[in-house]
Amino acid sequence: MAEFVFWFIAALTVMSAAFVVLNNQLIYSAVALLFTLFGIAGLYVFLWADFIAGIQILVYVGGILVLVIFGIMLTNKIRSVRISHKSIQQGVGGVIAFWLFIFLFIALSKAPWLLNDSVEPSSTVREIGILLLTDFLLPFEIISVLLLGALIGAAVLSRGKA
Repeated sequence: MAEFVFWFIAALTVMSAAFVVLNNQLIYSAVALLFTLFGIAGLYVFLWADFIAGIQILVYVGGILVLVIFGIMLTNKIRSVRISHKSIQQGVGGVIAFWLFIFLFIALSKAPWLLNDSVEPSSTVREIGILLLTDFLLPFEIISVLLLGALIGAAVLSRGKA
C-alpha cells in the first residue's frame, strides 16, 4: 500500500508541475502549484524528513503560494477577467528540458546504487527544535532580524513617495 501511495504522490507532483509550466492561465498555474508543493511535502514524508515536510507546507504553501495568489488577484493593472501569460521561447525550453531529462536518465541508470535495509528513524522534529533553541539560537535570531528588516524595507519601498 505504501508503494502505491508513493507512486500516486509522485505522479500527482509531476503532473501538477507540468500543468504549472504548460498552462496559459496564471491562476490555474498557481492552483496547480499548490498540488505540486503538497506533493513535494508528501515525498519528504516518505524520506522520513517530517520536519522539512512541515516547513514545506508552512512556508511554501502557507506563505509563498498565498502571496503569489494574492499578487495575481490584487494586481491593479488587470483590465480584463482573463489573466494569461505567453512564453515566447517554449519550444527552445522544451528541447533543452528534453535533453536534460535524457542526460539525467542516462546518468541515473548507470549510477551504482547502494541498497541497504534502513531503520525508520524516530521523529526528527524534537532534535531539530532542541538544536535551534540551544546551539544555534544566535544564528536563528540573526536570521529572524534580517528577515524583519527585509519585510520593513519591502513595506517602505511599496509605499512609494509620500
